[in-house]
Amino acid sequence: MWKGSTLQLLGVIIFPLALFVLIIALGSTWLHQREMRAMVGERDEVAVRAAAAALGSEMHYRLALVQSFALQVEQSHRSAEQLLAAFQPLLANFDLGLALYSQEGSLLAFRGDENFWKSLQVEQFRESQQSALPRVYSWRANERTLVLFSALAESSSVLIVAGITLQRLADRVLMNALPTERETQIRLIDRQKTILYPLSGSELQIQAVQTEELERALREPSGTFYARRQGIEYVISYSSVPEVDWVLIMEEPWQAVASPILETTRIAPLVLVPLLLISLSALWFGARQIVQPLRELEKKSASLAWGDFRGIEETVGGIEEIRRLQAELRHMAGKVQMAQRSLRDYIGAITSAQEEERRRIARELHDDTLQSIIALKQRVQLAQKNALDQAALQSLQELETIADKTIENLRRTTRALRPLYLEELGLVTALEMLAREMESVSGIEISFRKEGLERRLSAAVELTLYRIAQEALSNVVRHAQATQATLRIHYQDPTVTLQILDDGKGFDVPETLTDFASAGHFGLLGMYERADLIGAHLSIESAPGRGTKLTIRLSQAM
Repeated sequence: MWKGSTLQLLGVIIFPLALFVLIIALGSTWLHQREMRAMVGERDEVAVRAAAAALGSEMHYRLALVQSFALQVEQSHRSAEQLLAAFQPLLANFDLGLALYSQEGSLLAFRGDENFWKSLQVEQFRESQQSALPRVYSWRANERTLVLFSALAESSSVLIVAGITLQRLADRVLMNALPTERETQIRLIDRQKTILYPLSGSELQIQAVQTEELERALREPSGTFYARRQGIEYVISYSSVPEVDWVLIMEEPWQAVASPILETTRIAPLVLVPLLLISLSALWFGARQIVQPLRELEKKSASLAWGDFRGIEETVGGIEEIRRLQAELRHMAGKVQMAQRSLRDYIGAITSAQEEERRRIARELHDDTLQSIIALKQRVQLAQKNALDQAALQSLQELETIADKTIENLRRTTRALRPLYLEELGLVTALEMLAREMESVSGIEISFRKEGLERRLSAAVELTLYRIAQEALSNVVRHAQATQATLRIHYQDPTVTLQILDDGKGFDVPETLTDFASAGHFGLLGMYERADLIGAHLSIESAPGRGTKLTIRLSQAM
């Protein structure tokens, strides 16, 4: 019922009102578009003039540094290398470095790329010092624009040349001073109509500069005009750059600066007020009665995968459909809980039968097979005493060695099937012996730590904790590729905590228990089931390359 009324509310009130507001907004846009167009042009022109002035200031500063250094060279009697060392703190302003040339044009000293400075033709720089030619040069080379500053120490006729790549300087100056939206295009052009620096906020190629636009920009110090290309009107602002013979040009589509859809008149906000109130009311209702209850129900449903059935019993509220959904989830959770109880009883029975079968096999191996092999070894030893030749004696010695290894393997298997240390000496001693045995077999350094005052638990609980530790260390040996591992047990009444840590390769822990089987982690799934049988909580922390930490926490241990 509510669902239908909501659609009627949207169709009869909100949508027509929104359409009315849209018509008013579009009409008011047409009234103000002309004035806004002029304002955008003025804004762009001011921004371009400021950016050109900032770039010119940077050029002036670097030229002043070079001229200051030339004055030092003229007044100092130190060597070229000593002068360059003194100028070192200021070399950060010249990423291409700095070089000193003699009157004959030979390279005296430099900082930067040796091949670049040796190949540089310096005659034009020396001529510019004696004429009105510019002392800042720029040209494109190897997909970059180079800018060189020159000054002459007249008394020594030493020519100083310093250089930068325009890209790095322009990035810092222009990107801070000018907008770099997607459609904005910024260019630096010299008097030879060469594009020295393209900077675009989009991936579009830099368009070819229109001849009439370029000629106008080269004639006037600054200005703004509009041009239409392919149905799009562009705002084009330009300004000359002081200290260098460059022109900075910025162009951007008029629609990118002030979209007519977003322009409104004074009456538009008044019309938007009721629409805003209605929208806020609808959003408030949706948030309180739909979104929040659904999010809460999502959290409670996610906890079902980990066996938390209590959370789903708490009412989340919301509209009728959400309450019905929660009721269905409660019903489903009850059935799952009953199935889990049956499965837990079944797994418990299987585990008990498995442990009993292990004890029976261990007894048979110990009382029958192991004793038979020991008797066989004794017969071999007697046969060695009666051996007539060296070959027979050597064969009997090899047979005795095989018997010793078999006896040791059988004893290890018997201990794994039926941990006698656990039955006779308790869990701590059994875990310590398990760590030593796994270390000797695997070669991995496995340390054991006990914290707190040990107390005996029930036989079923101790056996379960031992089996979990045994399986975890086996996983470390077989899969973790670890070099170190730690087995730790902590007693803090009434809680017992067992931890197994390693520095191996780690893995992505599945989000739910059902994902363990699909990911092939059957051993970990078995650990969860064993822990659940004794009422313990098992958690795993791991990530690729960060090792694994497995924790079993048993509260109110018996």
